[in-house]
Amino acid sequence: MNQSIQNSILTSLVADAYNLGSHWVYDEKQLQELPLDWKSLNAPQAMWHKMKDKGDFTHYGDQTFFLLEFMDTNKTFDKDAFYLFWKEKMSSYSGYIDGATRGGLQSMGGASNDLSICGRLAPLLINANSQEEFLQRVKDLVAITHNTPLAHASSQFFAKLLYMRIEKKDIQESIQILKKEFKELESWIDAGVASKESNTFETIREFGPACGIDGGFSGVIHLLCQNDTLENILENNARAGGDNSARGMVVAMILAAKDNVTLPNAWINDIKEIKAIKKALQMGS
Repeated sequence: MNQSIQNSILTSLVADAYNLGSHWVYDEKQLQELPLDWKSLNAPQAMWHKMKDKGDFTHYGDQTFFLLEFMDTNKTFDKDAFYLFWKEKMSSYSGYIDGATRGGLQSMGGASNDLSICGRLAPLLINANSQEEFLQRVKDLVAITHNTPLAHASSQFFAKLLYMRIEKKDIQESIQILKKEFKELESWIDAGVASKESNTFETIREFGPACGIDGGFSGVIHLLCQNDTLENILENNARAGGDNSARGMVVAMILAAKDNVTLPNAWINDIKEIKAIKKALQMGS
């Protein structure tokens, strides 16, 4: 498997596990006083993840891991087959069931505008023979739980940006190229780019730290355009709280899609499913 694809999938999952500690903590004072070691994985502080512990994923990471399992077994993506697989997994799932999942469980075609779906795309690169095939897979995946025009546009934007990153193209130049195609996202792109040198905590709070693409999209662009290490970018995002996992997974998925991006070994090795992930990614022990 292409190393850039391996890195993208693995690092998106690492970002989710890393964000578990402060995920869905919104109060600014509480965020600044959380008893977390920001240099490692942490147990969750929010009540929504009370069944989780250090090394676990949020429900976003779990669903990305399920997609990786499906791709590893089937070697391709079929929407109907994946929907049955996903529905069986989520029908007995003990973690948090969000609105997008509830909608998808009722019938294929849940209508959610949550950003989180945009961070689950990397496993769809496995055995994709072309960009067109990858983008169609993205469209099919999004249609299961986030079947809205905004979710489709945003996921296609980040999918194309991911593909351009794998092709070694510059991120900020690629964002400007794609902006011409995605006119409905232009104002959010401009806001995110303009904020790239601003304080991340304050910027995320200003854009909106919640789950929606409205707010979250600009936050992701802000993070993608920063001139810093991936580790520092993810830490600053985690410290901003809110739906930091959704933002962090998109950022990690894209920034890690090259050969020389690394994260601390402790972040990787403390993930409970790391052996299964490495096996699926053909990465060895």
